[in-house]
Amino acid sequence: MRVFVTGASGHVGSALVPELLAAGHEVVGLARSDASAATLAERGAQVRRGDLDDLDGLRAAPAEADGVVHLAFKHDLMASGEFAGAVDADLVALKALGEALAGTGKPLVSTSGTLMFAGLGRTGVEDDRLPGGPRVDAENYVLGLADRGVRTSVVRLPPSVHSSLDKHGFVPTMIRFARAAGVSPYVGEGANRWSAGHTLDAARLYRLALEGAPAGVVLHAVGDEAISLRQIAETIGARLGVPTKSITPEEAPAHFAFLAPMVQSDAPTSAARTRELLDWKPEHPGLLEDLAEEHYFATA
Repeated sequence: MRVFVTGASGHVGSALVPELLAAGHEVVGLARSDASAATLAERGAQVRRGDLDDLDGLRAAPAEADGVVHLAFKHDLMASGEFAGAVDADLVALKALGEALAGTGKPLVSTSGTLMFAGLGRTGVEDDRLPGGPRVDAENYVLGLADRGVRTSVVRLPPSVHSSLDKHGFVPTMIRFARAAGVSPYVGEGANRWSAGHTLDAARLYRLALEGAPAGVVLHAVGDEAISLRQIAETIGARLGVPTKSITPEEAPAHFAFLAPMVQSDAPTSAARTRELLDWKPEHPGLLEDLAEEHYFATA
């Protein structure tokens, strides 16, 4: 299969490209910079220059591919406090891809997040849906393409997708904040929970979805269903040799910046249906085990 991948040089993309190539697929990666293009070429992928704002390019690329995986997201906007702009750009890009794929029967695997379902008061499952909202609109649009002749699936990523490839995600950001402040805090009792998954397990799930997921399904790339934020903060503190303490919700933005809402979210998540549907199971270490490794704490 010839696969067009957006975000191919990013965190999950850097695991997905080798995963696809090893399974015998061709990969065409979207690259917005010379550095990204060079990285993709070194990994054996073909390169298509452009970005999420190149809507004409996004409409043209699916015609030259047998399937599409959409990973790209404007994380730089999110980190600078312009989350709404990143969300809007993602939906516009998906609509360009969707227009090109409608009626073709080709697979489109898109990306969403389990954190959208924080506060349910129970463990989130693949069948959970929301009527609308940030990133929800994009997920619902993709799922709706199943009625327009596209074999769509959505992979919901947990708030921590961890591995030595994780350089700029939520956990390394928490580590940087803790190192700079000399303390690794959690909010309130820290009893709220995140799910987590290993990057390599997520990459395998994207491949399986591309190859065989039925149209209109949601998949969860989750290995750890529930890890408390206090556990994460204490593990980071122990590794850095800094104290751990509780802070109030009012104090959270000063320490966590744009992450403040996320670190106060409670979003335990199950992947039971995903495992059954695609015979997928996590094979790599969980988050706390991964945090015992040096790669998250090595400094230049």
